[in-house]
Amino acid sequence: MLYNELLYQKPFFILGPCVIENENLIFQTAEFLIKLKEKYKINIILKSSFDKANRTSINSFRGPGINEGIKIFKKIKEKFNLPILTDIHLPDQATLIAEAVDIIQIPAFLCRQTDLLIAAGQTNKIVNIKKGQFLDAESMKYAVLKIESTGNKKILLTERGTTFGYNNLVVDFRNFIIMKTLGYPIVFDATHSVQRPSAQNGKSGGDSHFVPYLARAAAAIPVDGFFFEIHPEPDKALSDGPNMVNFKTIDNIISDILKITNSLKESL
Repeated sequence: MLYNELLYQKPFFILGPCVIENENLIFQTAEFLIKLKEKYKINIILKSSFDKANRTSINSFRGPGINEGIKIFKKIKEKFNLPILTDIHLPDQATLIAEAVDIIQIPAFLCRQTDLLIAAGQTNKIVNIKKGQFLDAESMKYAVLKIESTGNKKILLTERGTTFGYNNLVVDFRNFIIMKTLGYPIVFDATHSVQRPSAQNGKSGGDSHFVPYLARAAAAIPVDGFFFEIHPEPDKALSDGPNMVNFKTIDNIISDILKITNSLKESL
């Protein structure tokens, strides 16, 4: 049912903090997302990670772990009835997390990991595959084929920038058009696309002020969905603060995106 909604009611939005810092933050975010959903009449999926296994430093905060993450996600579902997306890093996490979420995400760094993709596909959940920073768009067909081999064709493909020298990313907007030919909804991760990986002495930096501009450009293509990491106070976030946007900013960005997409519909 959810996948059909994402296919036909576009654009949809995947929003939430990078990592589950605490239960209060997730509930605060969910309450805000419900208000956005009602205000704009859009499909919203809550996202957050139970474990950030790819942090730059061994000393960085990773999250509460899968068991606590499942408990928190179930509470969110019960109270707010929001669809939930989270990422996995190991094949054996797929079945465990499937009981609590609607979309399983494959991190960009792991998009070639065959066992991980197959495990996610076998849950029969929607699988969001992030394009690796090191991949060209055409190569995403191989990740798609791995999911399809399980009989699961509920797939999303997400662009999140391409490595451009050291500690920098750039968005090639041709990638959206190329990946559309694979036949699945295309998502733009506007916040990770402005990340500066490992650029701040053991942690990643970012240029969040570019996020609204890139999002508006992607809306004009148009893409099918948008992914934004949001936080009430990005400067105090425990992970990816420099590339996240606050609640007021995401409200304004969504308003701009809908104006663009609606104007495109009217011109057809």
